[in-house]
Amino acid sequence: MILDLLFTFVIAFAMLFLMRKVARNIGLVDIPSGRKAHTGNIPLVGGVAICITIVHYIYSHPGMINHENLFMLCITALTAIGMLDDKYDLSVKFRIIVQTAISIVMIYFAGAQMQSLGNMFGIGDVILSWLGPVITVFAVIGCINAFNMVDGIDGLLGGLSIVTFGSIAILLSWSGEQKLSYLCILLVVTMIPYILMNLGLVGRKRKVFMGDAGSMMIGFTVIWLLIGASQNPGSPMIRPVTALWLIAVPLMDMVAIMIRRIKQKKSPFKPDREHLHHICQRIGCSPMQTLALICLIASIFSGIGMLGEVYNIPEYYMFYSFLVVFSLYLYALANYCKVINYIRCKLGLSEITIQQ
Repeated sequence: MILDLLFTFVIAFAMLFLMRKVARNIGLVDIPSGRKAHTGNIPLVGGVAICITIVHYIYSHPGMINHENLFMLCITALTAIGMLDDKYDLSVKFRIIVQTAISIVMIYFAGAQMQSLGNMFGIGDVILSWLGPVITVFAVIGCINAFNMVDGIDGLLGGLSIVTFGSIAILLSWSGEQKLSYLCILLVVTMIPYILMNLGLVGRKRKVFMGDAGSMMIGFTVIWLLIGASQNPGSPMIRPVTALWLIAVPLMDMVAIMIRRIKQKKSPFKPDREHLHHICQRIGCSPMQTLALICLIASIFSGIGMLGEVYNIPEYYMFYSFLVVFSLYLYALANYCKVINYIRCKLGLSEITIQQ
């Protein structure tokens, strides 16, 4: 197993180096402008390299995941569309149409859809019936865009992905689903070379970005695994409410941003600098401190979800607790100046003026 993971790690590293050269030849690079404050033209190949590595592994090790051919087709299609978006900046409407089509393909051919929310509200199991496919489409689009929107500073998407895939791996292993658990571990391993290069730890000249190709592929893989694990008839491996905690940070950040943009009468998909990672840097955190802080928060949320699963805490307790945490999150983001200065005051520190 260790040799297998090591070999996958080496393949993922090699693919990154290979795709960097391809990206420069075809112009698949991120050019600094406006919100993008990095230096130089950075190859957008992290997602492409990870996708190739995972598809190669699944193809050469059949039986790891149900409907493996369909899964590989879906992530390859999303990665290809993401590459086109990275290069040509496709419209939001087109991306949503593609994501919707992929969702429908997943539902129709794999039978993977939301059928029950469990006893999330404390009134018994909520069976979705005909609403299942509709909610599934929204869940897929939401998860894809949640991971896409959170990709704002070096290492963050990779770090949050490791937290999520690692948590899913632990829960699946605990449920006895060793093959899917191992696939999640492989995803974590393939993410490590990307993070090393994304953070410039193997040389600033070898830096790469994930790109929309990677964030879309990762978001889809997460929701595919969560739906498969939580909608297993009779004995779900992961309860639906637990999924909320495993993707809490990307999900809450996306919803909070969309609410704020809609209130400002802007498109919910219009980019800005109001994400959690931007606010952390605005209050004085360095990029590495921001990365560590957000990944720590995500790990705590995932830990809460896993504890709820292991100790079988009632689903409605977990759901209403999530709503409380989300409400606090919304308040903190909307009033972060007051929150930070309140904490500083309690610690005996002077107040600071935070530039909006």
